Order: sequence, then C-alpha cells, then structure tokens
Amino acid sequence: MTPATPDTLDLKLLQALELDGRAPFSRIAQVLGVSDQTIARRFRRLRTTVNLRVTGMVDDSRLGRAGWIVRLGCAPNTAARPAAVIAGRPDTHYVDLAAGGTEVVCAIRPRSSRERDELLLERLQGTPHVTAVDAHCVLHAYYGNSLRRLRKISALEPAEEAALRAPAPAPAATPFALDATDQAMLEVLRRQGRSPLTDLQAAAGLSETAVKKRLERLRSTGVLYFAVEYGSEPLGQGVGALVWLITAPRALAETGRFFAAQPEVRFAAAVTGRTNLVLSVLCRTVGDLYTFLSEKVGGQRDVDAAETVITLRRVKTLTPEPR
Repeated sequence: MTPATPDTLDLKLLQALELDGRAPFSRIAQVLGVSDQTIARRFRRLRTTVNLRVTGMVDDSRLGRAGWIVRLGCAPNTAARPAAVIAGRPDTHYVDLAAGGTEVVCAIRPRSSRERDELLLERLQGTPHVTAVDAHCVLHAYYGNSLRRLRKISALEPAEEAALRAPAPAPAATPFALDATDQAMLEVLRRQGRSPLTDLQAAAGLSETAVKKRLERLRSTGVLYFAVEYGSEPLGQGVGALVWLITAPRALAETGRFFAAQPEVRFAAAVTGRTNLVLSVLCRTVGDLYTFLSEKVGGQRDVDAAETVITLRRVKTLTPEPR
C-alpha cells in the first residue's frame, strides 16, 4: 500500500520538529491552531508513512572533535558488503551506496586521534573489496549541524517558525567535557530523542529538576542537538546527490554561504582534500538536479570544477529503529 502523501499540517509538523526536536506537542498544537491530540496522532502516523524518527545527537565539534566524510572506492558488484560492515561500527553514520554501486560514502566521528588513525589508516584500508579511501575532514559547516543534514520544507509561516524555533546555542570558547551522567542521558536520547524525563531520570539517577538542568545545559552549549530523519520519496524528493566542488580559496566562505541558502541543499561544508566544498543535494527529479548544476553551480564564477555523485541507497541512518 502506497503511503499517503503528507499534507500541509504534516509538513508543518515535520518542520517544527526540525526547529526543536523535543518541542511539546502542546506547544506545536498551540502555534498551529490545532489540538494536542491532532499533533500526537499526526506524529504517530508520520512514523509509519515517512518513517519519522527523532534522535538526540552529539555535535562533536563542541567536544573538540572533528567529523569526517569518507569516500570508499569498491570493486564492481561488491560495495554492499563493505557498506554493511562499516554500518555496523558505532562511530559511523550516514552510510550510503553511490556511483552505480562502486562507491560507499560514510560520515564518521572518531572520539580521539587514536580512533581516527585506526579507522582511517587501518580498518577502512583493510576492509574487503575496498580499493580506495578518500577522507575529507569537515572544517566548517555552512548549513547543517556537524554532519547533520536538514531539509528546507518552508511550510511554516514566519511567525510560526519564530515561535517554534529552539534558542541557538552560544558560541563555544573551549571544548565541552562530558561526564558519566551526561553520557548516560545522551545514550537514552540517542535511541529516542523524545524520551520522557522519567527515562532520563532512571538512566542518570537524578531528580527531575537535576535532569532538566542537565538537559538544558547540553542543549544551550550546542553539545546536544536533535536530528529528524524521514523518507524523501513521499515528499516527492526522489533524487539525492553529493556535489564535490573546487572553489577559489578567497571565495570559499562566500560560495559556501550561497549554496547553504539554496532550497535544494540540505548540507554544505568546507572540507579538506582535492575538493574543498561538499554539498548534499535533494531534488525532485534528475531534471531538477541538472538545473541546479547548470544554473546554480555553473553560475558561480569562483567554482572551478564540480563532481556529482548520485546516492542510490542509504545503508545506515542516524536514528536507530525503536525497540
């Protein structure tokens, strides 16, 4: 049975969750002028129709860690096997099959330089059927949070968006240090971002007031953010691609900001490597992707070269399935 196409209220709910993944249904309902029960019912339905998931994620840049996007070249007809192996690692997410099935693209977040070196220099290099490893360190995200990808739905009115947007985290002067209690709470939120306070209390062994303070501190420092995952096809967006650009260094920031503002772009970042800017693009059709490349990429005079790789299938997402 084909899932029902999300209507305007569904789209507004999805956008509201991207603005604040833990926004109470009562607040969303009040802003949108519907009942709490309507929002709760729509949320449950979207979990089925578009596989909606909300998960708590750690912004590793706030902990003094760097994120990496890695391209793995594979022998023909073998990419699914290394992709499955890599997807099983806890330090990888967004594992995609791309380029006609001869490339695996993954985002990794090693917790230390030792783990980084082990993964990049040993584990990935030694994975069966992997013929090449091309690693790009994420230097600066122009759109998206660390390695997080965001949609640009634009269903909410400006006043609704302002009322639902969570406060922006303060700039970090020094890396944040997590303790064991923080880690316990984050593990609960990683499995289910909208976990009730009682679950967080049980994991942390703290009172409700103490848990609320911890949760607010993790969010206000930018360490904790909420990723919202859902399928693209029911929303009519069937073509995903990564676009790797070579941009004149003097224009890197300006070019990055330009692409961050484009509706097709859900992630844009300056990276290391042969290319210095990467875009994750989501379009309705290949014709729309062509228009984006020919007009928006082609119209940037400081972009010297572009490589486009269509993503075929996601092997691993940020959000684990509910137990």
